[in-house]
Amino acid sequence: MNDLDNQFIKTSSQREILLETEELAKDFALRAEKYDKESKFPFENFDKLKTEGYLKLTIPCEYGGDGASLYDFLLVQEKIAQGDAATALSLGWHLGLLMHMRETRKWEPSVFENLCREIIAENKLINSAATEPNSGSPARGGKPETTAEQINDKWRITGRKIFTSLAPALDYFIVPATIAETEEIGDFLIPRTANGLSIEETWDTLGMRGTRSDDLVLNNVEVPIKALVERKQKKGKPVAQGWLLHIPACYSGIAIAARNEAIEFAKTYQPTSLPHPIMNVPEVRRKAAEMDLKLTTARTLMYHTAEKWDNNIENRSELAYDLAIVKSVVTNTAVEVVDLAMRIVGGQSLFKSNALQRHYRDVRAGLHNPPSDDITTKLLADRAFRFE
Repeated sequence: MNDLDNQFIKTSSQREILLETEELAKDFALRAEKYDKESKFPFENFDKLKTEGYLKLTIPCEYGGDGASLYDFLLVQEKIAQGDAATALSLGWHLGLLMHMRETRKWEPSVFENLCREIIAENKLINSAATEPNSGSPARGGKPETTAEQINDKWRITGRKIFTSLAPALDYFIVPATIAETEEIGDFLIPRTANGLSIEETWDTLGMRGTRSDDLVLNNVEVPIKALVERKQKKGKPVAQGWLLHIPACYSGIAIAARNEAIEFAKTYQPTSLPHPIMNVPEVRRKAAEMDLKLTTARTLMYHTAEKWDNNIENRSELAYDLAIVKSVVTNTAVEVVDLAMRIVGGQSLFKSNALQRHYRDVRAGLHNPPSDDITTKLLADRAFRFE
C-alpha cells in the first residue's frame, strides 16, 4: 500500500482487511478492461468476494456478520474501486442497504434476521430497484408507477424499474410500489424466483458498464403478504443516510487508481526531447501535487464525516447536510483528479488499451448518483435562508 492508503488507516484491523482487499483489487484490475469492453457483469469477481466473506461485512454481529462501521466500509469500498469500479459500486449497494437496515431496524426483526442468515449461508445478493422511466430517481420525490394490489393473502405487483444494478446476479429485489388501496408507498422484498419477474437487458452506457444496471420487469408478480417489509413515511426535513457514502468512496477509489497510473507513467516515460523522465518536468510535478492535494482534502472530509456518523449515533439526523456535501465534493473532486491524470499522460490516455480512459468514463457516473449536485445545492440554500 502507498502513502495515500496509509493516510486514513487508524487500527491494525483496518490495515489487515485493507491488505486482504488490496490483493482482491489487484486481481479485479486484471479483468476490468474485459468486463468493460464486453459490458458483462463481473461474476468472477463476485465469486471471489463471496468466497472471502465480503457479502457479510455490514451484517450485524448478532446475526453472524462482521458489523463493520461506516468508516471501515468506506475503506474497503475505496480499495476495491481501485481495482474495478463497477464491482465496487455493485458491492456497495448490497452492503450499504444491509447497513441501512441494520441501523434503522425498520423491518420486522425476524424478516431481517432471516435475510441476513440466508446471505451468509448461501451468499445471496440484494439491491433496491427504485428508479423508474417516468418518475426518475426516488431522491426527487417521484411517486412509483409500479403498483401493488392486495389479492386475498397475496400482493400482486406490476411495473418496470430501471438502473437496477447487479441485475444479472441479484437474488432479492427491494421494490418500492404504490399500494393501490391506500396510495401509500411500500417496499416489497421480491425473490428472483418469483413468477412474472424478468430482466430486460437495456444497459448500454459509456461508464460503469459492468454493473449491468438493466431493467427489472414485474408482470403481475405475486408475493406473500409478509413481502411488504416497510411502509414509507412522508419525508419532512432531509434524511441522514450514512450508508450512501459508499458512492463517493467508490469514485474516490477510481480517482486514486487514475492518480497511481499517471504517477507510474511519469516515472518511466522519457521522450527523446528530454534527458530524464517527465516526472522531473515542473508542470508534471505541479499536476501530481495538485492531484494529491485534491484527494487528501476530499478524503479527509469523507472519512471525518464517516467518523462522526459512527461516533454520534444519537445525533445522526443532524448529519444530512454533511453527507450531501461529502457526496458532491468527493465525486466532483474525483472527476478533476482523473482529468489531471490524463493531462499528465497526454494523448496516450485516450487509447482504449489505457485504463485512464475507462476511469474517465466510470468517474463521470458519480455525478448522476444520489444525491445529485442540484439537490445538494437546494438543501444548502434552503438551510441558509430558512426562518428560525
